[in-house]
Amino acid sequence: MPVDPQIQALLDRGSGVPDTHTLPVDVARTQYAARVSAMAKPADIAGVREQTMPGPGGPLLLRIYTPHGTGPFPLMVFFHGSGFVLCNLDTHDGMCRNLCAGIGCVVVSVDYRLAPEHPFPAGPDDCLAATRWAADHAASLQADGSRIMVAGDSAGGNMAAVTALRVRDEGGPALCGQMLLYPVTDYHTPPKPSYVENAEGYGLTRKTMEWFWSHYLSDPASEADNPYVSPLRAKDLRGLAPAYSLNAEFDPLRDEADLYADRLREAGVPVESMCCAGMNHGFLFWVGRVNGADAAMAHACNWGRRAFAGKV
Repeated sequence: MPVDPQIQALLDRGSGVPDTHTLPVDVARTQYAARVSAMAKPADIAGVREQTMPGPGGPLLLRIYTPHGTGPFPLMVFFHGSGFVLCNLDTHDGMCRNLCAGIGCVVVSVDYRLAPEHPFPAGPDDCLAATRWAADHAASLQADGSRIMVAGDSAGGNMAAVTALRVRDEGGPALCGQMLLYPVTDYHTPPKPSYVENAEGYGLTRKTMEWFWSHYLSDPASEADNPYVSPLRAKDLRGLAPAYSLNAEFDPLRDEADLYADRLREAGVPVESMCCAGMNHGFLFWVGRVNGADAAMAHACNWGRRAFAGKV
């Protein structure tokens, strides 16, 4: 089908904005942060607070979202996109509020270190440490440490998939789910068909993805095959937490998300996947403004509730 008219209107509004890959990192970060003002008001929740934890590279900032109701609540550890280089807790504040309210869980959003200042493996190390910290401190978060899920969008989906692999490989904590929202699961070379089909014109471009990867990896020749960089290249996906994989029709990352979901199924991992017709990469930023984003968020939250209940 064609691009959803509401998405196309947003793409048209953004025409004339410099392509990310043409910008210095600091300017690109400012450009991405500016979109927060265009987002719809997110769902109402009971409260938000911040605190720091000791991280592998120094103090690590967390933002903790608590739903209405009486705990202990299930616990989601969330890793934001974009591209291992951009965005922060503020750019994904609305998404975290919507997940918190829609699932009825505590969400711990992690301000992991970004490239190029902190290339691989700094980000995954922070995300693993934060997941373990959240599990250990669940009671103080009004959360249930036996019901933990990792989640993320785009590069944050990569962090979630990698964290799921690492907790399996490196001694826990046990997870009841991994929510992968249009995730990065593989290095950009060789390109998947969707990298070519959706190379430009739909927001995220192939050149921008190559720019992201160039900042994230210090030595692609030795690092791209690492399963903690490219989880699609992991030899063994058995024993991982149940997965939810959401992708978009007009997204360069569509095929790698689908391929990872397929490989998880082949390994015996319960998987629910959905490709959102007419949508583009990052469309969940537009919950409250794009009907397809509202429907996809509701679908993801429904899976999240079922995963926390052990019914996926």
